[in-house]
This record gives sequence, structure tokens and C-alpha cells, in this order.
Amino acid sequence: MMALTYEEYYGDDFFRLKRVEEILLDTIRQYPVKDYADGVEPILYCKSRIKNPDSMIHKLKKRGVATDGKTAIRETHDAVGVRIICSFIDDVYKISQWLSTQNNFTIVATKDYIAYPKPNGYRSLHLILKFHDGPEQGIQAEIQLRTIAIDFWAALEHQMKYKKNIQYEKTICDELKRCADEIASVDMSMQALRDIIQNDKWD
Repeated sequence: MMALTYEEYYGDDFFRLKRVEEILLDTIRQYPVKDYADGVEPILYCKSRIKNPDSMIHKLKKRGVATDGKTAIRETHDAVGVRIICSFIDDVYKISQWLSTQNNFTIVATKDYIAYPKPNGYRSLHLILKFHDGPEQGIQAEIQLRTIAIDFWAALEHQMKYKKNIQYEKTICDELKRCADEIASVDMSMQALRDIIQNDKWD
């Protein structure tokens, strides 16, 4: 059986999802950088996607609900996902605060896995948002914010997680957790160095 296309699965709502993706990316491009006097870009790059039908159907099956596109949009918050990769931890929280002031959508939930990491060491700030006006009304989306160091770890961890029949799985998981902790420590050190440099510059 051939996989469903996005248009077949989501129907007319696919174009609403595309519009939500465009609005979020356009909004992020407007983030003000005039306050960043050290010349380090707060946003290094963004990634975005609409969840593919196979992944969405699998997710809905695990929840024990209908697997059609309408249910997907109604029952999940990540049909549209955007990831913002930042230079420093402080940037993650500043951008998150700025996003909460935007008029196109409302932040309905925040999951702070930087302050409270997952057991495997995963660290990221997740914002669940909902559009309340226009054709996009009612659609939810997820924005993830993380540092480039965390993104490097998360990308490799994600790839290895889906390999089957891994030897020494516990040892590998323990080592990944140790690496995540070390990367978090480096992030904190880099943030501290930035703060010292900025304070010295303006003394």
C-alpha cells in the first residue's frame, strides 16, 4: 500500500497547516536583534516541518483514537513543528518570552526540559501554541528552542534511538546521558563567559 500524501491525509487542512508554518517562520524572522551588541546571532537557524502522515497515524494509534487527518489536528499539538537553534541558553528564554507577546497566537503550555531534563539527558524548551483568529483558528503548533550544542546531541541521539538490536544498549544510553550532562555544563560555561564579557564591555 502506497503512503498517503500530505494532501490526501490532511485534505484542505493541509493548506491551513502550511500557512501556520509560514506565519511562524515569518514571525521568528522579525525577532529584534538590535539589543545584541556582542555580534553573536541569537538565532542561528530554524527548521520546520508538517508531521508526515505515517508518523501522525502511528502517534494516533498509540493514543487509541481515530487516525484521520481531522482527528490529528484536533487531538495533537504538533502537526506543525518549528525548531529554533540558538547560540546561548539565555537566548532560548529571551526568544520564548518574546514569542509569548505575539498577537497571532497564544502560548497554551510550556515544557521546560532545560531546567528539568528528561531522564535520558534531553534538554529543550517546548512551547505549545494555538491560533485564535483567521483561517488558522484552532490549529495548534509546537516550537522547540534549544542551543546548538543541545541540538547536536539530540540529532545523534535520535538517529541511534531508532536502530534495532543494539548491543550494550544500557551502556550506550548511560554514555549518551553522560554526554548530555557534559554538553549542558559547556552551555552553562559559555553563557557565564558571555555574561562576563558583556559586563566588562559596559563597565
